[in-house]
Amino acid sequence: MVVLSKIYTRTGDGGTTALGDGSRVSKTALRVETYGTADETNAAVGMARLHAEGDMDAALARIQNDLFDLGADMCRPAPSQDGAAEYAPLRMTAEQVDRLEREIDAMNDALEPLRSFVLPGGSALAAHLHLCRTVSRRAERLAVALAAEEEVTEAAVRYLNRLSDWFFVASRIANDDGRADVLWVPGANR
Repeated sequence: MVVLSKIYTRTGDGGTTALGDGSRVSKTALRVETYGTADETNAAVGMARLHAEGDMDAALARIQNDLFDLGADMCRPAPSQDGAAEYAPLRMTAEQVDRLEREIDAMNDALEPLRSFVLPGGSALAAHLHLCRTVSRRAERLAVALAAEEEVTEAAVRYLNRLSDWFFVASRIANDDGRADVLWVPGANR
């Protein structure tokens, strides 16, 4: 159980932060940027949920919880060292990725194929989901860069890749099952 009785600690005043294993790194470290951007994605999902209801809201709530799992995973370096840890660190799983894929497939079944690229917009929910998509895509790019330098959980990177796809398909659902999508018209303003 997490107990937060005091919010500020002053330990980061010098520009460092603690990782999940207790080590300290610069607040500008790629690992911190990665899980910070996952947290930013989570905040954007919270904004989208202001416009969601029913199954969509429930799915977004699951994603918010997964994003906290992802942050916990990313803030703990060296997954291969987990066996030596005092307690089992929380890691992303293939099952979380699989769930996103099943949800994408189910939503996509309700949609007609696209004949043009979609501009971010339409309903308020769709616009917010597009923002979620772009922020999660940035988190994914950071995770890929981190994986090139340090060990990361493969499922975490895969989850971020699927998540941006999930947001895209969900945005189309939010636009009256794609009927209210805002389509790109190449060269329209020439």
